[in-house]
Amino acid sequence: MEPIQKSLKKWMRENKQFQQRMNQMKEEVMQSSDVKKLMEEHPEIDNEAFEKQLIKLYEYRTQSKNCEKCPSREECINILPGYVPRLEVEGSDVKLAYDKCRRQRQHEQQEQQKSLVKSLHMPREILEASLERLDLKDPDRGRAVEKTVHYIENLNDELPNKGLYFHGPFGVGKTYFLGAIANELSAKNIPSMVIYMPELVREIKASIKDDSMNEKIEAFKEVPVLMLDDIGAESQSAWFRDEVLGSILHYRMMERLPVFFTSNYNLEELEKVLMTSNRGDVEQVKAKRITERIRQLSDGVLVHGKNRRG
Repeated sequence: MEPIQKSLKKWMRENKQFQQRMNQMKEEVMQSSDVKKLMEEHPEIDNEAFEKQLIKLYEYRTQSKNCEKCPSREECINILPGYVPRLEVEGSDVKLAYDKCRRQRQHEQQEQQKSLVKSLHMPREILEASLERLDLKDPDRGRAVEKTVHYIENLNDELPNKGLYFHGPFGVGKTYFLGAIANELSAKNIPSMVIYMPELVREIKASIKDDSMNEKIEAFKEVPVLMLDDIGAESQSAWFRDEVLGSILHYRMMERLPVFFTSNYNLEELEKVLMTSNRGDVEQVKAKRITERIRQLSDGVLVHGKNRRG
C-alpha cells in the first residue's frame, strides 16, 4: 500500500501545483491589456468562451508584438521566428494570425536587393560597396565621386542609355565605384551584373564545352545594367573581341542599355591594346569599332588617387 499512497500524494501535490500555475496563467492573461481590449471590442463573447481559448490567448500574450522582446531577427523568441501574432475573432472563436515583423520585412527586402546584383568572380568587398563609404575627402577622386553621385541622383523610372567608363592608374579604387553603383541601383529595384573581364574570357572559353556559351552571352546582352571590370587587362583572341565582346556591346548600344566599365587605359590607349590579338595580329579597324561602341555606351570618368592596394 505504501507505494500507492506515495504515488497518490505525489499526484495530488503535482496536480495542485498544476492548478496553481493554470490559475496564475489565467489571471495574467485575462488581466492583460490586449485581452481586456479584445473583450471590450467583442462583448458578444462571454468570459467562459474566452477561458476556453486560454491557451491561444496565452500564446499571443507571451510573444513579441513589435520586436521589443527580441535582441535581433536571428534571436526571435516567437513561435514562428520573424512573425508577430495578431488576434482575430470569428463568431465566438478567437484565432491567431501571424504577420511578418518589421525586421523580417527589412531582411527580405535586403535579400531581394542583393539578388538584383549578380556577379561573376567579384570580391565580396566590392559587392558590399556603398556611396557612403567612398572617400569624399580625397581631392584626387573628388570629380569621380561627384559624377557618380550625380548619376545616381538623376536616375528615374527610365534607365539612362549610357553608363560610366572609369579609367585611371592601377589600384585607385575604380572597381569600388562599380560596386557602389550596383548597390544603389538595386535599392531602386534595377538589376545589374558585375563581371571581371579576365574571368569572363575564361568563362566563355569553358562554356564552349558544355554548349552554354550562347545562353550566357544572351544574359550579358539583356541584363538591364552591365558592368565590365578591368577591360583590356587580359590578352584576347580576335574571335572573343569581335564575336563575343563586340556582339554584346552592339546589342546593348542598339537597345540603349547602359554599360559601366573600369580600365587602366583611357579609350585611345584601350584601342591600341585591343587592336593586337593574342596571336600578334594587328587589326586597328576592329579595335576602333569596339572603342566607338564604348563611347556610345558610356561617359568617361578619370579616377586619380593613391594606390589603395599597396
